[in-house]
Amino acid sequence: MVEDASDVGGALLEQDQPGGRVRVARLLALFRAARRHDCHVILSSWEYQQSPSFALERAWFDAVMAIDPEDRAVALADALADLVDFLATHGLDSRVAFVELHNEVQAGHLADDLEDDPVVALRPRLERGIARFKQRHPDRLVTVNHARVPVGSMRGIPRGVDVAVFHPYVYGVLDELLDEFALRDPSRPFPQDRAHRELLRPGAPDFDGWLPPPDQRWRLETTIVGRREVYVHDWCDPAKWDAWLYDRYATHRTAMHQQLTTWIDAAADWAAETAVPLVFGEGWIGYTPLHGTFEEGPVGAAFCRTAAREAARVGAWGSVVCSNAAPHHPMWQDVALQRECNTLLRGR
Repeated sequence: MVEDASDVGGALLEQDQPGGRVRVARLLALFRAARRHDCHVILSSWEYQQSPSFALERAWFDAVMAIDPEDRAVALADALADLVDFLATHGLDSRVAFVELHNEVQAGHLADDLEDDPVVALRPRLERGIARFKQRHPDRLVTVNHARVPVGSMRGIPRGVDVAVFHPYVYGVLDELLDEFALRDPSRPFPQDRAHRELLRPGAPDFDGWLPPPDQRWRLETTIVGRREVYVHDWCDPAKWDAWLYDRYATHRTAMHQQLTTWIDAAADWAAETAVPLVFGEGWIGYTPLHGTFEEGPVGAAFCRTAAREAARVGAWGSVVCSNAAPHHPMWQDVALQRECNTLLRGR
């Protein structure tokens, strides 16, 4: 189980804020359920990626962005230390597996004002945050996680982390789709006619005319997911999306499998050299629309099985079945695949 602590964070005890009591009640319900079922929770934060986009108003985004980029990791450390203190007052802190200062640290506003390789350049900021958390909770495991596996920049992973956590999304054929439709490159024209033919549902509006209601447009500023990607995910025909990927997968298959195993080996090597446990907290192919089935179909499911075997081979302490196999995704209902991959991960 993973709980995004961003709904509480440093404002945890300010229960009179809009929705505050509800958030705290849900948090306590989660940890009480974890205790009943003998599960543990990874505390993490997405404050500098997209958590504020789910708030009732933009004030929280403005508040976290007002913190100097040099100080953001320390602010997160204090917020999460406050959260652990709060759980302890309710006798629930034993359910915490470990604490992540932030999700995918190089892919968001933690890296603001850094011109060089963000993995390497972020290291001093993150090490200050880790030191602050350890000062307050010296007996707790604390870490950060990185998008993908930053091969070539592994020296930037903070020393002092207690767990090596990576999100090895290989993309491959999905990268081709993102590039063909310039979904993450607003400097290039968006191919609207082609998108209507190849990806979108009948009746989908043109991108230029698609926006949230005026009073909700602030949310576009509060997430690192670009407007084009949100638009296509909102209006895609999942069958068209899946067909596009299947049609082109053959040219990427070998490279995708090689990258997955290479990244897992590199992550395991770094964890072994630093003598910390290894966790794959997300993965395997990439960020896809809710009702797309590429990740649970024959191709994606094969990646899940391969990743589970590879994670078990290198002795990973923990791993996901697949990022699309979370409770709010349709893939969660594939009980057979969940059990098969968990069996592989446990080496049984």
